[in-house]
Amino acid sequence: MVAAPEGLEKLQSTHPDVEIWVAAIDEKLNDAGYILPGLGDAGDKIFGTK
Repeated sequence: MVAAPEGLEKLQSTHPDVEIWVAAIDEKLNDAGYILPGLGDAGDKIFGTK
């Protein structure tokens, strides 16, 4: 799983009792909510919609 700092912060504040494990943490989310620099639109990649 790849995460962005914004998502990790939200998850930790909402569920402080949950231990979180990720393979990588990218730099940020862009204005469209895509993980940068590399993941992009994960939904399109998974479902082949683009």
